[in-house]
Amino acid sequence: MQALTSAILGAFVLYAASWYFGAVEGNFALLLFLASVVTGVYWLAERFYFLPRRLAAVVALEANDAKRRADLAGMGIAQVDGDIAEAKLKLYMQPWWLDWTAGLFPVIVTVFLLRSFLFEPFKIPSGSMIPTLLVGDLILVNKFTYGIRLPVLNTKILEVNKPQRGDVMVFRYPPKPSLDYIKRVVGVPGDTVAYLNKRLTINGQVQPTTAVPEFFDADAMRYYKQYEEVLGEKKHRLLNDEDRPAFVPGADKFAGHEGCDYTIEGVTCKVPEGQYFMMGDNRDNSMDSRYWGFVPERNIVGKAIVVWMNFSNPKRIGFFN
Repeated sequence: MQALTSAILGAFVLYAASWYFGAVEGNFALLLFLASVVTGVYWLAERFYFLPRRLAAVVALEANDAKRRADLAGMGIAQVDGDIAEAKLKLYMQPWWLDWTAGLFPVIVTVFLLRSFLFEPFKIPSGSMIPTLLVGDLILVNKFTYGIRLPVLNTKILEVNKPQRGDVMVFRYPPKPSLDYIKRVVGVPGDTVAYLNKRLTINGQVQPTTAVPEFFDADAMRYYKQYEEVLGEKKHRLLNDEDRPAFVPGADKFAGHEGCDYTIEGVTCKVPEGQYFMMGDNRDNSMDSRYWGFVPERNIVGKAIVVWMNFSNPKRIGFFN
């Protein structure tokens, strides 16, 4: 068992190292699932096979010690050397290969279940959602708001709520589903979304915006025009870069692109059934549905709800719209 366990642990370490150095495309959900299965098998083996054998060995040791003492007492020897406490402890202790498998099962399976069905942590890697989310924000994503999904497969098994305009949503990037993206839901199935001359219109209705003080981007060392926009029933802030043109350069030929009209003023799209149109709040610095298309319902991961930490700016902690 030691050799087998060493090989299994080595395979996990090799996979993690290959993922870290970019040799393979990692899948953390799959890794957690496999770790839960493997450690679960060891936990069951420990509970119903290895532990009973060790306990039986301890009982046998105690019985032999009691018999030896009784035999010596029968010969008039009352003082007997030899304390079996240390030997009992060694017999009872888990070997290292069980400690590193069965011993970790409760922790691994708890993390797997919490991450799969309740909340999943993410780190914001780019500035596409500024000013709502900043680079380095650590956020929690509610995994059950939009329905219960099977881990790894991401197949929905229970409907709960539908994404609403204005929600900040994490999803699997359609051109490369192994990547997770975060954007704001702008258009839901059936909507006609137009972003022309840097103004958002949904189903013919211009979404209200109010100018607010400019936003200073410390990384870019410059100020951006900032507005408060009402999208659905939610208010949120967005940025515009006056140096960027309104038209969308280099859009992909994505599925459903025939329902989009690109002009010098921007883009107008009819959102297909079962799809969502996503945009970043940093409107002129966001690669979103304007470029790579719609997000299928099957790609949804969850709703982003709170910044739980930003180590460079703890004041960022809190809920957001």
